[in-house]
Amino acid sequence: MAKQRLLIVDDEPLARQRLHDLVGDVGGYEVIGEAANGLEAINLLQNQPVDIVLVDIRMPVMDGIELAQHLRGLETPPNLIFTTAYDHHALQAFELNAIDYLLKPIRSERLAAALAKARPLQAEQSLALQPLQQTHAHLSIQERGRILLVPLEDILYFRAELKYVTVRTRDKSYLLETSLNQLEQTYATQFVRIHRNALVARAAINGFEKQRSAEGEDAGDAVWVVLIKGIPETLVVSRRHQHMIKAT
Repeated sequence: MAKQRLLIVDDEPLARQRLHDLVGDVGGYEVIGEAANGLEAINLLQNQPVDIVLVDIRMPVMDGIELAQHLRGLETPPNLIFTTAYDHHALQAFELNAIDYLLKPIRSERLAAALAKARPLQAEQSLALQPLQQTHAHLSIQERGRILLVPLEDILYFRAELKYVTVRTRDKSYLLETSLNQLEQTYATQFVRIHRNALVARAAINGFEKQRSAEGEDAGDAVWVVLIKGIPETLVVSRRHQHMIKAT
């Protein structure tokens, strides 16, 4: 029987080496790679699928919780086991939502038991872990069977169109199948609502001005628009959200 393939994700080299050694002691598994953060892990997984990911919670660049959210977008998500030093809030969330974890220092017997019952993270479990997420650095977009990680700092706005949301950067647009309300809740500190169908990055707002509307229910009327840094495009600010013009 072929050995199950493992990826170890931890920002501490000694922790990765210890896990590597423990996996060898357990037997039946093969460590095919290591990563120091979630971003490195995603890049590796795009080219070399694995069966199980052992991922630390607290890491720079992209933490384990953010990585877990992105992994759910893979066509075949790997099984997932979190590793952590004592963190009361994290452990409580894991236990309440039946999410498996390994408490450092990790013992071989506990590792063997966790590997034997490892499974992918489910949608409800993923939602329960969001309050623990420390980094919101990237948005994951599925494109032709791959995950594209778009840095949040590059995104100028989100605009809802039919069942998709357009994600606009300075150089490119992407389509995302999600709700604008979910994006607003997740990225409330970085984006502001200007219309029922649009969120704009606070850092991308270059000002506001009145223009004559050429389309929609306000055609022919003077409307407020937001000027966006780096692109000539403007977006209408609805009457309901014009209060944010004075607040910005």
